[in-house]
Amino acid sequence: MTTVRPWTLARLLPALTGWCALAAQFLPAGQPLRAALAAGFLLVGPGAAAADWARPLPWPAAGPDRLSAAGLAVALSLAFGALTAEALFFTGSFTAARGLLVLAVLTTVLTLLPRRLRRRPVASARATGTGPEPEPEPEPGASTDPDPGPVAGRPRRPGRGDRRPPVRWRLLTTATVLVLCAACGASGGTGSTAAGGGGGNGVAGVLSPGSPTAAATEPSDTPPPVGADQPPATGSWRPVFRDDFDGSALDHSAWATCYDWNNRGCTNAGNQEDQWYLPGQVSVANGKLTLTAERRPTPGSDGKTYPWTSGMVSTGRDQWDGTPRKTFTYGYFAAAIRTTDQALGMFPAFWLLPAGTRGGLPELDIAEFINTDRYADLNLHAEAPDGTDVDAHYAHGPADFSVGYHVFGLDWEPDAVTWYVDGVQVFQVTDRAVVPDTPMEMILNLAVGYHQSPPADVDRTQVDVDWVAVWQH
Repeated sequence: MTTVRPWTLARLLPALTGWCALAAQFLPAGQPLRAALAAGFLLVGPGAAAADWARPLPWPAAGPDRLSAAGLAVALSLAFGALTAEALFFTGSFTAARGLLVLAVLTTVLTLLPRRLRRRPVASARATGTGPEPEPEPEPGASTDPDPGPVAGRPRRPGRGDRRPPVRWRLLTTATVLVLCAACGASGGTGSTAAGGGGGNGVAGVLSPGSPTAAATEPSDTPPPVGADQPPATGSWRPVFRDDFDGSALDHSAWATCYDWNNRGCTNAGNQEDQWYLPGQVSVANGKLTLTAERRPTPGSDGKTYPWTSGMVSTGRDQWDGTPRKTFTYGYFAAAIRTTDQALGMFPAFWLLPAGTRGGLPELDIAEFINTDRYADLNLHAEAPDGTDVDAHYAHGPADFSVGYHVFGLDWEPDAVTWYVDGVQVFQVTDRAVVPDTPMEMILNLAVGYHQSPPADVDRTQVDVDWVAVWQH
């Protein structure tokens, strides 16, 4: 007997939980409800919808079958979650919200798919006389096996014997294989690229075959490779800016300690970050610049209290109506950076921001470390001539960028933007239509809480910068 899957709360619950978990991402980071909804959905939701649709067990499930169904749902959910995260990460588009969105859509599709189900056999209605004729009672001593096979003189049907494992175990094995494949895929690769934009904007990304593929093993104070502190041989260069941080205090004639909207400190509200930037979190000593993030409730001038305070420097303004210290249009920008070894919840960056608009597009990210110390994100964000947004991205790694200094460089020319790591070209954008041509300010910052907040046992971390320099033709 067959029946169409009924529209029950149990059938709709996985999809509803997924959309609730996605909506909960708008809650402040660290809210228990936000974490609980996301964890519950990721652990069970997609797998429960898949198992319910595939229905490897008789319907309705009962007894030990319920435990098997629960185990299968968790295994499938872990597989779907791992593969989704891996796919988003290696296309350079991973965020928690995007992962939840993909899985919520997948769960909803599985929920809506129709399927006819086979019911368990039920007792015939002998009392009403409407059921089938009852089978004769077995003779005393006869076997009660519903399928005795050749012993009772009835051969088994082809393919129905013990030679084939039950469907639920085949699906459970498949889920296990998916999880293993996801784990293996996540441990490999040297980086990823993604170029986006509407209307076929033609952003070109070219990867260098010499990209490193193994983690660095230098001692913590090992300098970068020889020659990495010089611009590439792409023409004659002249130095226009350099700070080796040889003094005992920050050079305030060269650096501001906030964004252009500084008002007794600042933050990047558009990213919903956890820190309020203050000058006291910036220090210069022992030949290096140090940006320090600390877990300390800090009131901002915007009326909010931030759980962290951190440091940044910029060649921009002291306040909105001020004059930028230094802006740049084209050139080679480089810095020797040792990123934090407490990566989760941290977002150090070395980047260029438009001076005229004090934010927005275009943006050149020389190196970003978003919740990782093993991959550096290299990005161009711009607006194409047709008004659509363009995002060119490369995730360079894996390498342990918290061990020793590494030089991150960007050659910004009128017809191309090229990224270098330790003197080796790793990425390039060659579409003139999206290459910026506006004056930019240079920024180094240590943001906190972008995409996720730091673990509860992390209260302090820092980023060190050995030197910063700019050359122009």
